[in-house]
Amino acid sequence: MYRSLEGICRAAGEEKAFWEVIREDDCQERQLSSEASFSQMKAMYQAMKEADAAYDSSLVSRSQLAGRDGGRMEAYVNAGDTICGTFMGRVMERAVKMGESNACMKRIVAAPTAGACGVVPAVLLSMQEKYGFSDDRMTEALYVAGGIGGVIASRAFISGAEGGCQAEIGSASSMAAGAAVSLRSGNAGMIAQAAAMAMKNLLGLVCDPVAGLVEVPCVKRNVSGAVVALAAADMALAGIVSRIAPDEVIDAMREVGMSMPACLRETGEGGLAATPGGMCAAGRLRKKSGPDGSAGA
Repeated sequence: MYRSLEGICRAAGEEKAFWEVIREDDCQERQLSSEASFSQMKAMYQAMKEADAAYDSSLVSRSQLAGRDGGRMEAYVNAGDTICGTFMGRVMERAVKMGESNACMKRIVAAPTAGACGVVPAVLLSMQEKYGFSDDRMTEALYVAGGIGGVIASRAFISGAEGGCQAEIGSASSMAAGAAVSLRSGNAGMIAQAAAMAMKNLLGLVCDPVAGLVEVPCVKRNVSGAVVALAAADMALAGIVSRIAPDEVIDAMREVGMSMPACLRETGEGGLAATPGGMCAAGRLRKKSGPDGSAGA
């Protein structure tokens, strides 16, 4: 597995695409044929499509903290009067839907985590819908996302418990940004720059789940991650570069995460979880549960 985006860009050079470098690495690491690797990645993308299609606007999570907002966003987009336009509206809609599906225990693809499961599919599925890319092309983009995520995991972390939400939503946004650039035929350098700019814009994001559940504010943060990813992709495609090298941005994320107090790393003890509203929700849920955590009468 590559430990730097610079290494991937160097391996790509002028002859290979970013995604091809990642596929070759996957084949070597797992001893797979190119066809088998591609087939498995394509199945992952298909699972994302199925999860999006299976969204149920009638479902609400057991905690009652998440659900139905995906349907509200869809209706708003369909009305045709969004501030951000139809495409960005669909991106936001899909991000909400996927996050809610996770909260409602439906099948999703962790990308890179369950808490950040809405970012990559929201961007990729919406781009396929807009531009008509084939599933094979989308699979190539997913390799790009996976390669970026692998570097982040090896240099820093992708867990909110280790590095805060910047490690989850930030990583997912970087992955989606790079994948979006690849779909628009950006080169390896542009892909790395997009990943860096997405991460920079989410640096320092804390993990403060209300009642310790991956619902509030997690679902809505998926929306933010997807929107940031597209903004970063457009900047990279315009030729804008990060003044801090991409790998150094990842290293900075690691340092910031290590500096965060434990109360801001998925413990549900700080940030939004510690507000009066957050503590009220947690208390209400505790009253509903028995002493062993099971549902009360």
